[in-house]
Amino acid sequence: MPFRRAVALASLAVAAGARARWAAAATADPAATRRKVAIATWRPSREGRLMTRLVVDADPVLDYVAARRAEGAKGLTSMHVLGAAAARALIDVPTANARVLGGRLVAFDGVAVGFAVDIGRGTDLAPVKVDDAETLTPAQIATEVWRGVKALRAGTDEGFQRSARIAAAVPTALMRPLIAASSLVLGGLGLPLLGQRGHPLGAVFISNVAAFGVEEVFLAPVPFARAHIYISLGAVSERPVVRDGAVVAVRQFTLCMTGDHRIVDGVQCAVYFAAMLDLLAHPERLDRPADAHAPAART
Repeated sequence: MPFRRAVALASLAVAAGARARWAAAATADPAATRRKVAIATWRPSREGRLMTRLVVDADPVLDYVAARRAEGAKGLTSMHVLGAAAARALIDVPTANARVLGGRLVAFDGVAVGFAVDIGRGTDLAPVKVDDAETLTPAQIATEVWRGVKALRAGTDEGFQRSARIAAAVPTALMRPLIAASSLVLGGLGLPLLGQRGHPLGAVFISNVAAFGVEEVFLAPVPFARAHIYISLGAVSERPVVRDGAVVAVRQFTLCMTGDHRIVDGVQCAVYFAAMLDLLAHPERLDRPADAHAPAART
């Protein structure tokens, strides 16, 4: 047998063996494919990141959610209120609603927000992206998110199913080149690829870790998606707070935020945080239509 042919056959056998091992691993561990993508995505961090934590009084958000659910807003949670506030606040910092492409900032069309959702009863996660989130109420965002969750859990999201099959089949050695190509096409150009929508995580990505009883965690940015703001929503707890010279118990939650320092700086972050915190203190304002070309209304 010629040497080249023997090498080719050996390579095919190795690739087939790798696919078989990953298929077996995926059967035993529903998150195996996601871990495979993660291994190919992240390297030791060298990026400039801005990281901060914001402590928020929970009662205005919880009261708003309870009132709207009583009015018929099915499935509405604090995560959807945060998503609406995070999107609306970007109107105050329009230059921050962008991604890096070819060494320069390129603006997004509208504000898309991605949400991490549980699709495997705690064993696997997937993103649901809501486009034009700055124009939607929290209840409308909840409707869009739950529509995506149901499709993912039922296995009827063809794009996700296709990308999962491809990721499971590609040999580990080829994952990094595939991720690099995805970064340009999906994150940079915003074009669909391998079942994924362009800009798959939006400009802002939110994960609700409160569901697991976690109060604080900083999210690891996903480079190929080119989202530049990551926010985790922590669990609500009663905390001692000094108000008017007295220590009182206040229900609060913590937001942990990570930003891309190439796109946002300290001043922009301060403006963004102020707008978002103001909306979370007065979430009823999120029920009003937003002018995408004007700063978020505040009193």
